[in-house]
Amino acid sequence: MNDIEIAKSVKLDKINEVAQKFGIPDEDLIPYGKYKAKVDNQLMKTLQNRDNGKLILVTSINPTPLGEGKTTISIGLSDGLNRIGKNSILALREPSLGPVFGMKGGATGGGYAQVAPMAEINLHFTGDIHSITAANNLISAMIDNHLYFGNKLKFKKVIWKRCMDLNDRSLREIQVGLSGEKSMVPRNDGFDITVASEIMAILCLSNDLKDFERRVGNITIGFNEENEPIKVSDLKAQGAVTALMKDAINPNIVQTLEHNLAFIHGGPFANIAHGCNSVLATKMALKLGDYVVTEAGFGADLGAEKFVDIKCRKSGLRPSAAVCVATLKALKYHGGLDVKECTSENIEALENGIENLLKHVDNIKNQYGINVVVAINKFASDTDREIEFLTQKLREAGVELSLAEVWAKGGAGAIDLAQKVMKIAEKENIRFVYEEQDSIKTKIEKIATKVYGAEGVEYTEEALKEIENIEKLGYQEFPVCLAKTQYSFSDDAKNLQCSSPFKIHVSEVILKTGAEFVVVKTGKIFTMPGLPRVPAAEAIYVDDNGEIVGIF
Repeated sequence: MNDIEIAKSVKLDKINEVAQKFGIPDEDLIPYGKYKAKVDNQLMKTLQNRDNGKLILVTSINPTPLGEGKTTISIGLSDGLNRIGKNSILALREPSLGPVFGMKGGATGGGYAQVAPMAEINLHFTGDIHSITAANNLISAMIDNHLYFGNKLKFKKVIWKRCMDLNDRSLREIQVGLSGEKSMVPRNDGFDITVASEIMAILCLSNDLKDFERRVGNITIGFNEENEPIKVSDLKAQGAVTALMKDAINPNIVQTLEHNLAFIHGGPFANIAHGCNSVLATKMALKLGDYVVTEAGFGADLGAEKFVDIKCRKSGLRPSAAVCVATLKALKYHGGLDVKECTSENIEALENGIENLLKHVDNIKNQYGINVVVAINKFASDTDREIEFLTQKLREAGVELSLAEVWAKGGAGAIDLAQKVMKIAEKENIRFVYEEQDSIKTKIEKIATKVYGAEGVEYTEEALKEIENIEKLGYQEFPVCLAKTQYSFSDDAKNLQCSSPFKIHVSEVILKTGAEFVVVKTGKIFTMPGLPRVPAAEAIYVDDNGEIVGIF
């Protein structure tokens, strides 16, 4: 059976029954049908004196076209922990429509390790991302309305962009205000994908609605003639934006196919944003569970670094252990094989590809200070000889390995992984890659050299001016959020093995005073992705029974 057939074969419990099993009372639930709900964020006040469970971070090697199954492993691990008697809860990100209709597909796991209802989660879910889109574009509308009526705030430069939650490269650079109406002010503009918007980042980093409103008011939307920042609060827009987000700030819950609780809330990309689900959902889950399994987007060079240096630094969250996910196919791809060759046994390619895995493991252990287990997402094409070779190599490096068969067996296929994670989940003393007081350039260079393995960083003149201005404005202590290709440690998506010395190339630096970090764009990264030659959307349709088909 495929993923959809497996999901349909499982009868789901009503979401209030799942919630009650994990300690969420009916009065704190806001149902969205039978199988999904929001949890009133006010529940945190009731739970505040409870001890926290242990937080487990799931990350991976650099992703490949083959897929590593990080979400699938996360779901299987949480189900596995529940199978051995631990109260385990998931805290994951919401899928974006960009990947669903693009190249990557959905983000609800696979096989018998899925969260459900799959199609609803992957599409509109509870409307959070639509709310973010509306809130973001309300700010844009109010900016252009302000310009139309005389520009009292003396905008010289607008830096706020519109957004939509689809991949559409044609909208990266646009012009607005071309209707020819009297007082209309034409200007250059552009779109980001919604999951890379600052509103999404603020949603995921806010502690409550008041904190959200404060952060929105602090967003820098442009600069005046004296090069002073203009904020959303200057437009008096923060109240209306918060009103649009009043429901979206409440965490969403669904269930795994084994009827265990999953929080799915917030969905920033990790290559162009900070890549972690909401702080509020994570903290709520930690008050309800013995273990909380969460993931950070893409590889440990991106999502895990931002999880530590942004999310943990600002929220006080501390992971007890980490899991680094890989597949033998993906390791062989990083070892130089073509995608079509990766299902055949090839020890030489596997040995070459292990270097990518070992670099990520070294970062997790020695840069982030987190105990780590490697989880191999097992496929039928994996040979005993390859598995033994990898096991030996990791043993020599002092790394624990677990073969996970969660796609085929669900939580039963992750019991060994669950036991190994429990064994190492004692340490809660993470290390940050850089210090808050470091200069912005120092922060960038520490990530580039210590995490990516680059020999240095090169900056455009414009990027250097932007850094100088940000520090002059007093925002040097903000964390940095590097926007970089997910496919390589370098900023070149085709440089998979990074066997020669490389540098990171910084093209633009953007101040995010609401999210309270600085975005650093490197290489040829775009904050509005494009569709592939054959989009996944071509295979999605509604069948004669009214069922959505084709999401993978």
